[in-house]
Amino acid sequence: MSKPKGFEKPAGVRDYLPHVVTKLRHIERNVLDCMSEWGYRQIITPTMEYYDTVGVASSTSDRKLYKMLNNRGTTMVLRSDMTTPIARVMGSVLKEESLPVRLSYHANVFRSIEEKAGRETEFFQTGAELVGNDSAEGDAEVIALAIASLQAAGVETFKISLGHVGFLTGLLEEVLPDQTIEQEALKETLLNRDFVGFREQLAHFQLSSEQRQELEGLLRLRGAQDICRQATALSSNPRAIASIQHLCKVWEVLEAYGVSEHVMIDLTMIGDFSYYTGMVFEGYAAELGFPVCSGGRYDNLLTQFGRPVAATGFALKTNRILDGVNLLLPQEEAPVLIAYDVNSRREAFAHATELRRQGKIVITEHIEATHRLEPSADTHPLTVKYSQTIRFTDGQIISI
Repeated sequence: MSKPKGFEKPAGVRDYLPHVVTKLRHIERNVLDCMSEWGYRQIITPTMEYYDTVGVASSTSDRKLYKMLNNRGTTMVLRSDMTTPIARVMGSVLKEESLPVRLSYHANVFRSIEEKAGRETEFFQTGAELVGNDSAEGDAEVIALAIASLQAAGVETFKISLGHVGFLTGLLEEVLPDQTIEQEALKETLLNRDFVGFREQLAHFQLSSEQRQELEGLLRLRGAQDICRQATALSSNPRAIASIQHLCKVWEVLEAYGVSEHVMIDLTMIGDFSYYTGMVFEGYAAELGFPVCSGGRYDNLLTQFGRPVAATGFALKTNRILDGVNLLLPQEEAPVLIAYDVNSRREAFAHATELRRQGKIVITEHIEATHRLEPSADTHPLTVKYSQTIRFTDGQIISI
Protein backbone atom coordinates (compact mmCIF):
# COMPACT_ATOMS: atom_id res chain seq x y z
CA MET A 1 0.00 0.00 0.00
CA SER A 2 1.39 3.40 -0.96
CA LYS A 3 2.11 5.99 1.69
CA PRO A 4 -0.72 8.56 2.00
CA LYS A 5 0.00 12.05 0.74
CA GLY A 6 0.22 14.92 3.22
CA PHE A 7 -3.24 16.26 2.35
CA GLU A 8 -5.02 12.89 2.46
CA LYS A 9 -7.22 11.65 5.31
CA PRO A 10 -8.72 8.19 5.94
CA ALA A 11 -11.86 7.18 4.07
CA GLY A 12 -15.09 7.96 5.89
CA VAL A 13 -13.87 10.97 7.89
CA ARG A 14 -13.99 14.63 7.01
CA ASP A 15 -12.89 18.12 8.00
CA TYR A 16 -15.56 20.49 9.30
CA LEU A 17 -14.82 24.06 8.18
CA PRO A 18 -15.94 26.97 10.38
CA HIS A 19 -19.20 27.70 8.53
CA VAL A 20 -20.20 24.02 8.81
CA VAL A 21 -19.21 23.90 12.48
CA THR A 22 -21.46 26.93 13.06
CA LYS A 23 -24.38 24.97 11.63
CA LEU A 24 -23.47 21.83 13.59
CA ARG A 25 -23.16 23.71 16.89
CA HIS A 26 -26.47 25.47 16.21
CA ILE A 27 -28.21 22.10 15.87
CA GLU A 28 -26.42 20.65 18.89
CA ARG A 29 -27.15 23.64 21.13
CA ASN A 30 -30.82 23.88 20.21
CA VAL A 31 -31.46 20.16 20.63
CA LEU A 32 -29.63 19.89 23.97
CA ASP A 33 -31.49 22.97 25.22
CA CYS A 34 -34.76 21.31 24.19
CA MET A 35 -33.83 18.12 26.03
CA SER A 36 -32.84 20.13 29.09
CA GLU A 37 -36.30 21.71 29.12
CA TRP A 38 -37.72 18.18 29.35
CA GLY A 39 -35.48 17.37 32.34
CA TYR A 40 -32.74 15.47 30.49
CA ARG A 41 -29.24 16.22 31.79
CA GLN A 42 -26.19 15.96 29.56
CA ILE A 43 -23.62 13.22 30.01
CA ILE A 44 -20.17 12.75 28.41
CA THR A 45 -18.52 9.33 28.25
CA PRO A 46 -15.04 8.32 27.02
CA THR A 47 -14.36 8.05 23.31
CA MET A 48 -12.51 4.80 24.02
CA GLU A 49 -13.93 1.83 25.95
CA TYR A 50 -12.95 -1.76 26.77
CA TYR A 51 -13.97 -4.24 24.09
CA ASP A 52 -14.89 -6.88 26.68
CA THR A 53 -17.50 -4.58 28.24
CA VAL A 54 -18.93 -1.91 25.95
CA GLY A 55 -17.72 -3.51 22.71
CA VAL A 56 -19.27 -6.90 23.37
CA ALA A 57 -22.53 -5.41 24.67
CA SER A 58 -22.93 -2.98 21.76
CA SER A 59 -25.58 -3.57 19.11
CA THR A 60 -22.94 -2.83 16.46
CA SER A 61 -21.70 -5.95 14.72
CA ASP A 62 -18.18 -6.96 15.68
CA ARG A 63 -16.77 -6.37 12.21
CA LYS A 64 -17.90 -2.73 12.32
CA LEU A 65 -16.12 -1.92 15.59
CA TYR A 66 -12.84 0.00 15.58
CA LYS A 67 -10.52 -2.07 17.75
CA MET A 68 -7.03 -1.37 19.04
CA LEU A 69 -4.63 -2.56 21.72
CA ASN A 70 -3.48 -0.35 24.56
CA ASN A 71 0.06 -0.48 25.93
CA ARG A 72 -0.87 -3.44 28.17
CA GLY A 73 -2.24 -5.48 25.27
CA THR A 74 -5.90 -5.03 26.27
CA THR A 75 -8.35 -4.75 23.38
CA MET A 76 -10.11 -1.37 23.24
CA VAL A 77 -12.84 0.00 20.98
CA LEU A 78 -13.88 3.44 19.83
CA ARG A 79 -17.51 3.91 20.90
CA SER A 80 -19.92 2.91 18.15
CA ASP A 81 -22.95 4.39 19.87
CA MET A 82 -23.75 6.22 23.10
CA THR A 83 -26.44 3.94 24.50
CA THR A 84 -24.05 1.18 25.57
CA PRO A 85 -21.58 3.49 27.38
CA ILE A 86 -24.53 5.09 29.18
CA ALA A 87 -25.72 1.60 30.20
CA ARG A 88 -22.23 0.99 31.63
CA VAL A 89 -22.44 4.24 33.62
CA MET A 90 -25.91 3.31 34.91
CA GLY A 91 -24.53 -0.02 36.14
CA SER A 92 -21.50 1.52 37.84
CA VAL A 93 -21.15 5.24 38.58
CA LEU A 94 -24.93 5.76 38.78
CA LYS A 95 -25.77 2.35 40.23
CA GLU A 96 -27.36 3.84 43.35
CA GLU A 97 -29.15 6.65 41.52
CA SER A 98 -32.91 6.59 42.06
CA LEU A 99 -35.02 5.89 38.99
CA PRO A 100 -36.08 7.09 36.53
CA VAL A 101 -32.95 8.79 35.17
CA ARG A 102 -33.10 11.13 32.18
CA LEU A 103 -29.84 11.69 30.27
CA SER A 104 -28.91 13.49 27.05
CA TYR A 105 -25.75 13.60 24.94
CA HIS A 106 -24.03 14.92 21.83
CA ALA A 107 -20.99 12.93 20.70
CA ASN A 108 -19.00 11.56 17.81
CA VAL A 109 -19.22 7.80 17.27
CA PHE A 110 -17.23 5.44 15.06
CA ARG A 111 -18.26 2.51 12.87
CA SER A 112 -16.03 0.78 10.37
CA ILE A 113 -17.52 0.49 6.89
CA GLU A 114 -16.26 -0.59 3.49
CA GLU A 115 -14.57 2.30 1.72
CA LYS A 116 -16.52 1.76 -1.48
CA ALA A 117 -19.79 2.28 0.38
CA GLY A 118 -19.14 6.04 0.54
CA ARG A 119 -20.45 6.27 4.09
CA GLU A 120 -18.96 8.00 7.10
CA THR A 121 -17.01 6.08 9.72
CA GLU A 122 -17.08 8.98 12.18
CA PHE A 123 -20.30 10.90 12.68
CA PHE A 124 -22.27 12.77 15.31
CA GLN A 125 -25.33 11.74 17.30
CA THR A 126 -27.49 13.82 19.60
CA GLY A 127 -29.80 11.77 21.75
CA ALA A 128 -31.55 10.97 25.02
CA GLU A 129 -32.11 7.96 27.27
CA LEU A 130 -34.95 7.40 29.75
CA VAL A 131 -33.80 4.74 32.20
CA GLY A 132 -36.11 3.03 34.69
CA ASN A 133 -39.54 3.57 33.13
CA ASP A 134 -41.16 0.59 31.40
CA SER A 135 -44.58 2.14 30.76
CA ALA A 136 -46.39 3.32 27.65
CA GLU A 137 -46.17 6.80 29.20
CA GLY A 138 -42.37 6.53 29.17
CA ASP A 139 -42.26 5.33 25.57
CA ALA A 140 -44.56 8.17 24.50
CA GLU A 141 -42.41 10.72 26.34
CA VAL A 142 -39.33 9.61 24.41
CA ILE A 143 -41.17 9.79 21.07
CA ALA A 144 -42.62 13.21 21.91
CA LEU A 145 -39.14 14.42 22.90
CA ALA A 146 -37.74 13.07 19.61
CA ILE A 147 -40.37 15.11 17.75
CA ALA A 148 -39.54 18.24 19.77
CA SER A 149 -35.82 17.63 19.17
CA LEU A 150 -36.27 17.35 15.40
CA GLN A 151 -38.17 20.62 15.44
CA ALA A 152 -35.45 22.23 17.57
CA ALA A 153 -32.87 20.99 15.05
CA GLY A 154 -34.72 22.84 12.29
CA VAL A 155 -36.38 19.84 10.61
CA GLU A 156 -39.78 21.21 9.65
CA THR A 157 -41.50 18.34 7.82
CA PHE A 158 -41.02 14.79 9.02
CA LYS A 159 -42.85 11.59 9.96
CA ILE A 160 -42.20 9.15 12.79
CA SER A 161 -42.80 5.49 11.93
CA LEU A 162 -43.72 3.52 15.06
CA GLY A 163 -43.56 -0.25 15.43
CA HIS A 164 -43.12 -2.99 18.02
CA VAL A 165 -40.65 -5.87 17.94
CA GLY A 166 -43.02 -8.04 20.00
CA PHE A 167 -45.80 -7.97 17.44
CA LEU A 168 -43.67 -9.38 14.64
CA THR A 169 -42.07 -11.93 16.96
CA GLY A 170 -45.48 -13.09 18.17
CA LEU A 171 -46.93 -13.27 14.67
CA LEU A 172 -44.00 -15.33 13.39
CA GLU A 173 -44.19 -17.64 16.40
CA GLU A 174 -47.84 -18.23 15.57
CA VAL A 175 -47.47 -18.79 11.83
CA LEU A 176 -43.98 -20.37 11.78
CA PRO A 177 -43.64 -22.18 15.12
CA ASP A 178 -40.20 -23.67 15.80
CA GLN A 179 -38.92 -22.44 12.41
CA THR A 180 -36.19 -20.14 13.73
CA ILE A 181 -34.23 -19.90 10.47
CA GLU A 182 -37.29 -18.87 8.50
CA GLN A 183 -38.30 -16.35 11.15
CA GLU A 184 -34.88 -14.72 11.16
CA ALA A 185 -34.80 -14.58 7.36
CA LEU A 186 -38.10 -12.69 7.30
CA LYS A 187 -36.95 -10.34 10.05
CA GLU A 188 -33.79 -9.58 8.07
CA THR A 189 -35.77 -8.52 5.00
CA LEU A 190 -37.95 -6.21 7.12
CA LEU A 191 -34.91 -4.77 8.87
CA ASN A 192 -33.57 -3.83 5.44
CA ARG A 193 -37.02 -2.55 4.36
CA ASP A 194 -36.93 -5.13 1.55
CA PHE A 195 -40.62 -5.93 1.07
CA VAL A 196 -39.99 -7.61 -2.28
CA GLY A 197 -37.49 -9.88 -0.58
CA PHE A 198 -40.06 -10.56 2.16
CA ARG A 199 -42.56 -11.85 -0.40
CA GLU A 200 -39.85 -13.86 -2.17
CA GLN A 201 -38.92 -15.53 1.13
CA LEU A 202 -42.57 -16.46 1.70
CA ALA A 203 -42.71 -18.05 -1.74
CA HIS A 204 -39.82 -20.34 -0.80
CA PHE A 205 -41.40 -21.56 2.42
CA GLN A 206 -43.82 -24.47 2.61
CA LEU A 207 -46.83 -22.43 3.71
CA SER A 208 -50.54 -22.82 3.33
CA SER A 209 -52.37 -20.08 1.48
CA GLU A 210 -53.85 -18.99 4.81
CA GLN A 211 -50.40 -18.70 6.42
CA ARG A 212 -48.99 -16.78 3.45
CA GLN A 213 -51.98 -14.43 3.45
CA GLU A 214 -51.54 -13.79 7.17
CA LEU A 215 -47.86 -12.90 6.81
CA GLU A 216 -48.40 -10.79 3.68
CA GLY A 217 -51.06 -8.92 5.64
CA LEU A 218 -48.26 -7.58 7.81
CA LEU A 219 -47.09 -5.39 4.93
CA ARG A 220 -50.42 -3.55 4.95
CA LEU A 221 -50.25 -2.66 8.63
CA ARG A 222 -49.17 0.94 8.18
CA GLY A 223 -51.27 3.94 9.06
CA ALA A 224 -52.94 5.68 12.00
CA GLN A 225 -54.61 4.36 15.15
CA ASP A 226 -56.98 2.06 13.23
CA ILE A 227 -53.96 -0.15 12.44
CA CYS A 228 -54.17 -1.37 16.05
CA ARG A 229 -57.62 -2.85 15.35
CA GLN A 230 -56.48 -4.46 12.11
CA ALA A 231 -53.40 -5.95 13.77
CA THR A 232 -55.46 -7.44 16.59
CA ALA A 233 -57.60 -9.21 13.99
CA LEU A 234 -54.51 -10.53 12.19
CA SER A 235 -53.03 -12.48 15.09
CA SER A 236 -54.28 -14.27 18.21
CA ASN A 237 -50.77 -14.75 19.65
CA PRO A 238 -50.68 -13.37 23.26
CA ARG A 239 -47.33 -11.65 22.71
CA ALA A 240 -48.52 -9.99 19.51
CA ILE A 241 -51.76 -8.85 21.14
CA ALA A 242 -49.94 -7.44 24.20
CA SER A 243 -47.59 -5.53 21.88
CA ILE A 244 -50.48 -3.98 19.97
CA GLN A 245 -52.25 -3.02 23.18
CA HIS A 246 -49.07 -1.31 24.33
CA LEU A 247 -48.81 0.65 21.05
CA CYS A 248 -52.46 1.72 21.41
CA LYS A 249 -51.65 3.16 24.84
CA VAL A 250 -48.57 4.93 23.45
CA TRP A 251 -50.71 6.46 20.71
CA GLU A 252 -53.24 7.74 23.27
CA VAL A 253 -50.45 9.48 25.20
CA LEU A 254 -49.04 10.97 21.98
CA GLU A 255 -52.49 12.37 21.23
CA ALA A 256 -52.49 14.00 24.66
CA TYR A 257 -49.09 15.53 23.84
CA GLY A 258 -50.66 16.86 20.64
CA VAL A 259 -48.03 15.27 18.37
CA SER A 260 -49.82 12.21 16.93
CA GLU A 261 -50.09 14.01 13.56
CA HIS A 262 -46.34 13.41 13.17
CA VAL A 263 -46.65 9.67 13.85
CA MET A 264 -47.77 6.65 11.85
CA ILE A 265 -47.93 3.04 13.03
CA ASP A 266 -45.82 0.74 10.86
CA LEU A 267 -45.72 -2.84 12.08
CA THR A 268 -43.07 -3.76 9.51
CA MET A 269 -40.73 -1.53 11.57
CA ILE A 270 -38.59 -3.70 13.84
CA GLY A 271 -35.33 -1.78 14.25
CA ASP A 272 -32.25 -3.84 15.08
CA PHE A 273 -34.00 -6.99 16.29
CA SER A 274 -30.93 -8.12 18.25
CA TYR A 275 -31.01 -4.92 20.31
CA TYR A 276 -34.56 -3.62 20.77
CA THR A 277 -37.09 -5.47 22.89
CA GLY A 278 -40.32 -3.49 22.45
CA MET A 279 -41.45 -0.26 20.85
CA VAL A 280 -39.20 1.00 18.01
CA PHE A 281 -39.39 4.09 15.80
CA GLU A 282 -37.64 5.98 13.01
CA GLY A 283 -38.03 9.57 11.85
CA TYR A 284 -37.90 10.55 8.18
CA ALA A 285 -37.48 14.13 6.95
CA ALA A 286 -39.35 15.21 3.82
CA GLU A 287 -36.08 16.31 2.19
CA LEU A 288 -34.32 12.99 2.74
CA GLY A 289 -34.96 9.37 1.84
CA PHE A 290 -33.37 7.87 4.94
CA PRO A 291 -33.91 8.21 8.70
CA VAL A 292 -32.84 11.32 10.60
CA CYS A 293 -33.56 9.73 13.96
CA SER A 294 -34.18 6.28 15.42
CA GLY A 295 -34.89 4.79 18.80
CA GLY A 296 -36.81 2.33 20.87
CA ARG A 297 -36.99 0.21 24.01
CA TYR A 298 -34.00 -1.94 25.00
CA ASP A 299 -34.85 -3.60 28.31
CA ASN A 300 -32.08 -6.24 28.25
CA LEU A 301 -29.00 -4.06 27.76
CA LEU A 302 -28.54 -2.79 31.31
CA THR A 303 -28.74 -6.36 32.63
CA GLN A 304 -25.33 -6.93 31.03
CA PHE A 305 -23.96 -4.23 33.32
CA GLY A 306 -25.51 -5.59 36.50
CA ARG A 307 -28.59 -3.39 36.69
CA PRO A 308 -31.65 -5.08 35.15
CA VAL A 309 -33.88 -2.08 34.55
CA ALA A 310 -35.96 -0.99 31.57
CA ALA A 311 -34.81 1.80 29.26
CA THR A 312 -35.93 3.68 26.16
CA GLY A 313 -33.97 6.14 24.06
CA PHE A 314 -33.31 7.67 20.67
CA ALA A 315 -30.60 9.42 18.69
CA LEU A 316 -30.80 12.13 16.07
CA LYS A 317 -28.53 11.40 13.11
CA THR A 318 -26.98 14.83 13.34
CA ASN A 319 -24.78 14.53 10.26
CA ARG A 320 -27.76 13.75 8.05
CA ILE A 321 -29.62 16.76 9.38
CA LEU A 322 -26.49 18.87 8.91
CA ASP A 323 -26.00 17.80 5.29
CA GLY A 324 -29.51 17.19 4.04
CA VAL A 325 -31.88 19.66 5.70
CA ASN A 326 -32.06 23.33 4.77
CA LEU A 327 -31.71 25.19 8.06
CA LEU A 328 -32.42 28.89 8.54
CA LEU A 329 -29.57 29.96 10.79
CA PRO A 330 -29.66 33.26 12.69
CA GLN A 331 -27.64 35.98 10.99
CA GLU A 332 -24.16 36.13 12.49
CA GLU A 333 -22.86 39.51 13.59
CA ALA A 334 -19.96 40.64 11.43
CA PRO A 335 -16.78 41.40 13.42
CA VAL A 336 -15.20 44.80 13.96
CA LEU A 337 -11.63 45.17 12.65
CA ILE A 338 -9.21 47.24 14.73
CA ALA A 339 -6.00 47.99 12.85
CA TYR A 340 -3.10 49.52 14.78
CA ASP A 341 0.52 50.56 14.38
CA VAL A 342 3.30 49.74 16.82
CA ASN A 343 2.79 53.02 18.74
CA SER A 344 -0.95 52.41 19.22
CA ARG A 345 -0.96 48.80 20.37
CA ARG A 346 -1.98 49.49 23.98
CA GLU A 347 -4.82 51.86 23.06
CA ALA A 348 -6.08 49.56 20.30
CA PHE A 349 -6.15 46.51 22.60
CA ALA A 350 -7.93 48.49 25.33
CA HIS A 351 -10.60 49.57 22.84
CA ALA A 352 -10.97 45.99 21.60
CA THR A 353 -11.46 44.76 25.19
CA GLU A 354 -14.18 47.34 25.79
CA LEU A 355 -16.04 46.39 22.61
CA ARG A 356 -15.85 42.69 23.54
CA ARG A 357 -17.35 43.51 26.94
CA GLN A 358 -20.24 45.02 25.00
CA GLY A 359 -20.74 41.72 23.19
CA LYS A 360 -19.01 42.67 19.94
CA ILE A 361 -16.79 40.33 17.93
CA VAL A 362 -13.44 42.06 17.45
CA ILE A 363 -10.41 41.17 15.32
CA THR A 364 -7.17 43.06 15.86
CA GLU A 365 -4.40 43.27 13.27
CA HIS A 366 -1.12 45.11 13.04
CA ILE A 367 -1.33 47.57 10.17
CA GLU A 368 1.84 46.26 8.50
CA ALA A 369 0.34 42.74 8.48
CA THR A 370 -3.12 43.81 7.40
CA HIS A 371 -3.72 42.86 3.80
CA ARG A 372 -7.35 43.92 3.76
CA LEU A 373 -8.87 46.70 5.87
CA GLU A 374 -12.15 46.99 3.98
CA PRO A 375 -14.97 44.45 3.53
CA SER A 376 -14.32 42.08 0.66
CA ALA A 377 -16.69 40.81 -2.02
CA ASP A 378 -14.96 37.43 -1.86
CA THR A 379 -17.54 34.66 -1.36
CA HIS A 380 -15.17 32.00 0.00
CA PRO A 381 -16.64 30.57 3.23
CA LEU A 382 -13.63 31.66 5.29
CA THR A 383 -13.61 35.24 4.01
CA VAL A 384 -14.24 37.67 6.88
CA LYS A 385 -16.70 40.50 6.23
CA TYR A 386 -16.17 43.39 8.67
CA SER A 387 -19.03 45.49 9.98
CA GLN A 388 -16.66 48.31 10.86
CA THR A 389 -12.97 49.19 10.54
CA ILE A 390 -11.22 51.25 13.21
CA ARG A 391 -7.65 52.49 12.70
CA PHE A 392 -5.32 53.41 15.56
CA THR A 393 -2.22 55.40 14.55
CA ASP A 394 0.23 57.18 16.86
CA GLY A 395 -1.92 56.32 19.89
CA GLN A 396 -5.09 57.88 18.50
CA ILE A 397 -8.19 56.78 16.63
CA ILE A 398 -7.62 58.04 13.10
CA SER A 399 -10.76 56.71 11.41
CA ILE A 400 -13.90 54.74 12.16
